[in-house]
Amino acid sequence: MKIEIITTRNEDLKETGFGTLKACASIFEALKRMGHEATLNMCQTRENLDEIVKRKPDLVILAVKYLAMPDGKDIWLSEYFAHNGINFSGSSREVLNFDSDKVLAKVHLRAKGIRTANYFTATPGQYSGDTALPIDFPLFLKPTDSANGNGIDDLSFVTNFSDFEGKVASLNEAFQIPILAEEYLGGPEYTVAVIKTLRGDLLVAPIEIVPVLSANGLRILGEKAKQDDSEQLKKAEDSELTDKVIQLAMDVFVALDIRDFGRIDIKTNAAGECFFMEANLVPGMTCKTSYFPRACEIEYGLGYDEVIALMLEEGLSRATSGYTNPDYHDPEAIFLTTDRPVRNLPYSAPILN
Repeated sequence: MKIEIITTRNEDLKETGFGTLKACASIFEALKRMGHEATLNMCQTRENLDEIVKRKPDLVILAVKYLAMPDGKDIWLSEYFAHNGINFSGSSREVLNFDSDKVLAKVHLRAKGIRTANYFTATPGQYSGDTALPIDFPLFLKPTDSANGNGIDDLSFVTNFSDFEGKVASLNEAFQIPILAEEYLGGPEYTVAVIKTLRGDLLVAPIEIVPVLSANGLRILGEKAKQDDSEQLKKAEDSELTDKVIQLAMDVFVALDIRDFGRIDIKTNAAGECFFMEANLVPGMTCKTSYFPRACEIEYGLGYDEVIALMLEEGLSRATSGYTNPDYHDPEAIFLTTDRPVRNLPYSAPILN
């Protein structure tokens, strides 16, 4: 099938995306090995996108969310291709808002009865003292719309008002947005790759993320840890806790109306309760290092090409109702070959009202 990958110069973008041009090249090579007619596009203008529409591909793979325009009127790719009747990978413009705005996702999920960490937003000088804060210390501070650990470091963990004020001021200066303050959760941290399969089930791959211990005795998954790939990714071993993580990830996937695939980040507290942290709907896809393909590898032993094939099955099925992937991996067979017990058989997502 004719598939075109769309990316842009994204070094300065704070949004999530598949990664650098190297990551997109890995996807391109995987598509070629599968026998697809693939093209990799580095787009910067609307004219670049117009040319792709004229070629009428069966599917465009959106490796970034938007093209940043000099006039500030960014072109959101999902919106553009939907308007032009071109089949695209991933979620709609409306759903991608939940990736871009962490607070919006929390508000939406809380209305659905899904647990998120307690939070509030803050700007410099907004609060007069610690007694005025909506949540008690310790708190964890980060930008409301950044990705890849931007702005997160040991100073994000605050235990007093002076440190709170200092971190809010520095983050606000760097990002020019309100700062998200969350209750600090001291339990294990998980990320969960979720793929909607061709037959409508959810393939769920949870892994635990263990950042290195810092000089302050903290395990903070921040910008430096992600850049250095210093964190440990490991199979989720605690059976009872993993059940909760899996269920929460599936509930979030359905409640946000995510299409095709997404990565859900979950944190736990000392009591083993699970909380939604954020959704990554254009997850990193760098071969051998990004969390999404690594989760599928660790949980199910899937290779990079196999992960790409599974991610695109639903999108390719939209191109033609008669499409059948010759390399299709029956999700039930994948689950049955893993050492996970039967409890993790594919999940048929319910409709949430």
